[in-house]
Amino acid sequence: MYLPAAFRLDDEATIEGFIGQYDFATIVSTPPSGPIVTHAPLIARRAPDGRLVLVGHVARDNDHWRTMDGATPAVAIFHGPQGYISPIWYASAPAVPTWNYAVVHAHGNPFAHDEDDFTEAAISALVDKYENGPGAWRVESMPPDFYAGLLTSIVGFEMPIERIEAKFKLGQNRSDADRAGAIANLERQALPGISALADLMRRALDNRD
Repeated sequence: MYLPAAFRLDDEATIEGFIGQYDFATIVSTPPSGPIVTHAPLIARRAPDGRLVLVGHVARDNDHWRTMDGATPAVAIFHGPQGYISPIWYASAPAVPTWNYAVVHAHGNPFAHDEDDFTEAAISALVDKYENGPGAWRVESMPPDFYAGLLTSIVGFEMPIERIEAKFKLGQNRSDADRAGAIANLERQALPGISALADLMRRALDNRD
């Protein structure tokens, strides 16, 4: 990924929080036969050695898991807020339109676990993250035969992270006045995704060195 110094993020806590919030990832593996792409939610956890590990599952009919042999490189791409920035929002001129966004690329060599115990744990971790409060659905509510059939139709995997690239392109190369103008105009749109981008840009502006 093209990563200018102004947009590079190295703070581990911020990156891990971003992965947890924007956990529906694009997973790209590069076997000799050519790239394979899958979209799936991933859970991040820490291994005993402190390394970040991504855990997920795919359909058994999805041949992507067959490339997850612990030796074939892959990257999980986490997409955050993004949006168009008009040059008329800046205090300075001349300027050109641009696109602001935040992404994290997590590199590693995933490997599949074709054991029910691992897959069950992967499913439960995902369900527990999103099902909470009174009346929350639980894996245990499924009839045993139905659940057993489900487990045969999916394959769990984990991906120890070897390298992470985080790019937060939020106008850091512009003046404070330009950044404030862009934020204000994004906030006026009052759209959920755009508001999230404005919030991220404001936090970056407030926390600048």
